[in-house]
Amino acid sequence: MAKSPVNEIFSTLKTYAQKLSDGERTPAEIASALNDWAHESADSVRSKIHEEVEAAVLKMGFVKREEFDALAKQVAALKKNPAKKAAKKAPTKKIAKKAPTKKAGK
Repeated sequence: MAKSPVNEIFSTLKTYAQKLSDGERTPAEIASALNDWAHESADSVRSKIHEEVEAAVLKMGFVKREEFDALAKQVAALKKNPAKKAAKKAPTKKIAKKAPTKKAGK
């Protein structure tokens, strides 16, 4: 079973305190190690938060800003240069005019 974050912190601090009291490490080395550990932990947390937010946003059906901006750019380009109508009007049937006929009796 994995350690809880709080237990992991206490365990790490206990280990560093033990090394300091045993004289294995100097206070500067301990401070540096704790600083590095804190940065690594922060990066891990940041990464996990990013993954969770991405999953939630995707689940809700939202689009990313980059995707929206790309689509807006495409729409603007289409408005600037509208494509010529691809489908031409269907040709109309020409009705042949009949020659005037002479009316009987005139």
